[in-house]
Amino acid sequence: MRLGSHVSIRNGYLAAAKEAVRLGGRSFQYFPKNPRSLTLKKYDKQDAQSCARFCREQGLSSIAHTPYATNLSAEEPELRQSTIRSLINDLEIASACGSTGLVVHFGKYKGTEPLRGYQLMLETMNEVLSVSDGPALLLIENHSGQGGRMGMTMEELVQMRALSSFPEKMGFCFDTCHAFASGLWTGDNWGALLEKGKELGYFQHLKAVHLNDSVYPSRSFKDRHASVGRGCIGERAMAEFLHSPVIRELPIVLETPNNASFPHSEEIKFVQSLIQKR
Repeated sequence: MRLGSHVSIRNGYLAAAKEAVRLGGRSFQYFPKNPRSLTLKKYDKQDAQSCARFCREQGLSSIAHTPYATNLSAEEPELRQSTIRSLINDLEIASACGSTGLVVHFGKYKGTEPLRGYQLMLETMNEVLSVSDGPALLLIENHSGQGGRMGMTMEELVQMRALSSFPEKMGFCFDTCHAFASGLWTGDNWGALLEKGKELGYFQHLKAVHLNDSVYPSRSFKDRHASVGRGCIGERAMAEFLHSPVIRELPIVLETPNNASFPHSEEIKFVQSLIQKR
């Protein structure tokens, strides 16, 4: 499987790809620029191209992730325009690095008219994708429910892609912690969820997975990641998920705590052991 983890671009995109290999990964995720800002980045194109070439040579898959402040349902005009410019910048970098796509959280909207949140999200995505001509897809991530209840169901994700003017430029990223926290996945209903996703056409456009356990129980609506097998989802449910044919060829990336007691290099080995148990 294409297991890997989130890595830093502190020393550049090529260095990030090399770090992913050093950790034993076959995939990785990175922030194209400062994750705490929507400020545009003038990136080193040669470094990005070297990263793409290295990944091809190593059989390595990558995905990029938008900054924390990105909100597809932003309503304030200035913030919305900053978000659009940032997304275009991120997609350009992701394409240059040879990445599968750019992961972005489902929109959050706190207004009194919920449908307005979906409308804003569609308008933002359409404006971004109308000028994005690179191969990297916009990958919409399911939401945990923390800070808002939009984007917690497969139906919402599938429908937003269907309503977009550019569905061919979009895909999905499935986050296991978010699915668990939202109540979409309880740890005991993966079989039913798998069938539902197939019926909806969700898995047909699934391009990446965030493999995270959860600090809090299902339907807690709290987005707090735990190391795989060390949270409320647990080894059994994680192992069942990992044996799903629909994720076998996808980049599967850890966004879990990377500390001295359980570094990502060891966690990747642990996840591999879960796969080999069955």
